Amino acid sequence: MRIVTWNVNGIKARIDAARTWFKAISPDIALLQETKCVDDAFPRLEFEELGYNIAVHGQKGFNGVALLSKLPFDEVQPGLAGDPDDVQARYLEAVVSVPSGVLRLVNIYLPNGNPCGTEKFAYKLAWMSRLRERVKSLLELEEPMIVAGDFNVIPSPEDVYAPAAWVDDALFRPETRAHFRALVNLGLTDAYRACHDEPHRYTFWDYQAGAWQKNHGLRIDHMLLSPQAADRLVKCEIDPAPRGWEKPSDHVPVVLELNV
Repeated sequence: MRIVTWNVNGIKARIDAARTWFKAISPDIALLQETKCVDDAFPRLEFEELGYNIAVHGQKGFNGVALLSKLPFDEVQPGLAGDPDDVQARYLEAVVSVPSGVLRLVNIYLPNGNPCGTEKFAYKLAWMSRLRERVKSLLELEEPMIVAGDFNVIPSPEDVYAPAAWVDDALFRPETRAHFRALVNLGLTDAYRACHDEPHRYTFWDYQAGAWQKNHGLRIDHMLLSPQAADRLVKCEIDPAPRGWEKPSDHVPVVLELNV
């Protein structure tokens, strides 16, 4: 089974590129972030024509997550538990049936958190704590599970083109990285790092200052696997090609293959 995570940075703006990529790669399941539209405005027809069932948790102009699956959804749950006042659309969880049983999908668009020292950074860290508690409870189910999306976390110096330039950024602050490690240390496997140990492989290049042309990138889009999913890992690759297309997202897809 082929599963992809991709921050599309506005699904309406990227619909042509997304459809082109989906037709070429034909993922079984896709976790999309930063769709930037309310549920009713999501371009369902364009993906239903390609054979996908669709679940969305949207927000006008900001955030937004969506799940596309060639398999029907058995369960869908939008929103991250732990803060009833949090209205930002950043979390979408679902379950699908696969030959070996079930597969749980956790699609996240983690807060950016900049600038540090503000309520935005506090919100990021609190959100990461809530995510850890949710994932901890889900791991008790002992199911194959994928926690994937735009984490807005640079895990290590090997995941950024110039570590010294990012020491005060919310994506690379020690507090952020500590929260990420605490999440992984629950027993999750970073699928890309399980398959590749070479440094400086990126999933994001800013639109500014020729970042793409200079390969000034970050690896901030991750696929974390429960032990039951990690046992089924075949490969995980970053596909940088769409970043060079016309009107690209600043993120590129990460593609996972599992035996299910």
